[in-house]
Amino acid sequence: MNRRTDAKPSRALRGRAGRMQGGRGSGRASTGMVRLWGRHAVEAALKNPDRQHRKLWATREGIESLDGELPANFPVEYAQGVDLARLVARDAPHQGLVLECAGLEDIFLEDVLDGDPARPLVILDQVTDPHNVGAILRSAAAFNACAILTQDRHAPPESGTLAKSASGALEVVPWVRVVNLARALDEVAEAGYWRIGLDGEGSATLGEALPAGPIALVLGAEGEGMRHNVMQHCDALARLPISSAIESLNVSNAAAIALYAIATRA
Repeated sequence: MNRRTDAKPSRALRGRAGRMQGGRGSGRASTGMVRLWGRHAVEAALKNPDRQHRKLWATREGIESLDGELPANFPVEYAQGVDLARLVARDAPHQGLVLECAGLEDIFLEDVLDGDPARPLVILDQVTDPHNVGAILRSAAAFNACAILTQDRHAPPESGTLAKSASGALEVVPWVRVVNLARALDEVAEAGYWRIGLDGEGSATLGEALPAGPIALVLGAEGEGMRHNVMQHCDALARLPISSAIESLNVSNAAAIALYAIATRA
């Protein structure tokens, strides 16, 4: 459940992975496969029928922690924790589980817009930190968002670091990637969504700006905020009513608060 609007998805596996003694990384194997770690991320990926799995490295305790049994003949290599640590990012909490699998299939924006209009759409403008995108995916799942939307460029790839931060939400929240974010915002408006950009200088609070209909929540990059062209494609700019004691919130925290406000609007 992933990616773009301008190219048809490929169903081919993205290559073969290296041996277990391969180097550390953020969670994307050198051949294009994705390496996931941690119980929630691995368990969710194993339950996702859209995933094509290659291999699971695990401790016996890690296998026992999984909810449900592995399919028959599933490729598992038992290992010690110190061996698993060589497969993941430095100091990553693998919890005795490392899964190598193909990346998720692409998904099209039109498929998302044809869904339930009561579910908000989350749009990220050049949010590049995988921890933040993962946390936003988690909040999107918690508050029943229909998808997140990013550019192809200036957004992190699917990775183990991102999946660990998402705590399983990467497998259940569609992630649409587009080439042109402004054009995608036009499509979102044509589908009937009210595009609200979060901005600290917004004239109204988010609560004041929320309409009754479908909402697309637009959030900008860490530090810089939304680009000017993206702001121009928003129907309204709104701020969170935070105390003057602090300048701003982390983008993932702001997303969680805004999604809660949308979910509880009168």
